[in-house]
Amino acid sequence: MPAALRICFVSMHTSPAAVPGTGDAGGMNVVELAQADALAALGHQVDLVTRRSHPDDPDTVELQRGVTLHHVDAGPRTPLAKSAIDDHIGEFSAGLARLAPPDVVHSHHWMSGVAALPVARTWGVPHVQSFHSVAAPPGSPLSAGEPPESPRRVPGEAAVAKESQAVVAISAAEAQTVIDRCGADPDRVSIVSPGVDHTLFRPLAAGEERWNATGGEDAWPRGYVLIAARLEPLKGPDLAIQAVAGLDAEIRPHLVVAGDASSAFASYGRELHAMVADAGLSDGVTFLPAQPRPELARLLRGARVLLVPSHSETFGLVALEAAASGTPVIAASAGGLREAVAHGVTGQLMDSRRPEDWSLALTRLLMVPGLLARMGAVSRVHARRFDWGWAAQRLVAVYRQLLDD
Repeated sequence: MPAALRICFVSMHTSPAAVPGTGDAGGMNVVELAQADALAALGHQVDLVTRRSHPDDPDTVELQRGVTLHHVDAGPRTPLAKSAIDDHIGEFSAGLARLAPPDVVHSHHWMSGVAALPVARTWGVPHVQSFHSVAAPPGSPLSAGEPPESPRRVPGEAAVAKESQAVVAISAAEAQTVIDRCGADPDRVSIVSPGVDHTLFRPLAAGEERWNATGGEDAWPRGYVLIAARLEPLKGPDLAIQAVAGLDAEIRPHLVVAGDASSAFASYGRELHAMVADAGLSDGVTFLPAQPRPELARLLRGARVLLVPSHSETFGLVALEAAASGTPVIAASAGGLREAVAHGVTGQLMDSRRPEDWSLALTRLLMVPGLLARMGAVSRVHARRFDWGWAAQRLVAVYRQLLDD
């Protein structure tokens, strides 16, 4: 039997232990932690290394058997905006170098790679890079409304894409992006799709009540549709609101918006509330903060439809979690969402961003007899193809190939 590996997951910009509840961008932290857990289940040791963002963060804490979290000092011991964290890449790199060398270093996000790549070289071990997102070209539709990128990001992404021994993408769409935009060697790029916790994300059980903010089944007689994402322009919550507003009142379900505004878009939540009021939907929309994973799962299995109107997604994990919950998805035909959603089978992919087209698609799913039930049944079959154990085996294959080489 091959020897167990010691793998160092480097995630500089946020603590992998602080898993957000939306299943989306946080989604990426969900991916990191789920991959670490699955690798540990195969008998490997995973060290998660992140920046200390609170004075009480311990140097080391065991999250579970085989998964240990390490905090490294880099800048003030407080949360920082992503745009400020890369000022402390050098400090983080120095702190990382003081840890025991692993067999493989696997960096998540570009800042982590810039910090960890020289350390991996010093240790004489392979460096693997995962991006999770890549900077949009300046002036592109994807960058509209987004805060300015750090001037270090684009050259940093190119450097780690070209100089790492391997790049692990989460979807074919992301693989294409890192090859075309960052210059990664296609022979060094592998795709490892995410998995789903099928115990947590499951269909509504017989007799189980759907989630309802008021606690009463009769409060929303037409049920609810859901968007679960950070409240920022890239995620398109304004389009979700406009799509629901465009429905005939006789068929319009409630809209639940679950997610927090990031520090870069502190006023965006207020703008969305104003949009709801202007549309006359104040009684038809419920805003929730980002939800813990169990509550997100409860929301998903109770929703009639999940809306994912993002301008761009490397995968769109929440769409896959909805599928495992038996909930059809209407999503933008963008990035990895084309792989998470089987068009016309588990949901609808939209090339248009016109609200009236989204309203029409939503009307069809809600009104065609039996359509939601049929899509929900196939969605569960579709989601079973995605498993964290399988993802861990693929990662180990990538690591061992590098070590053999």
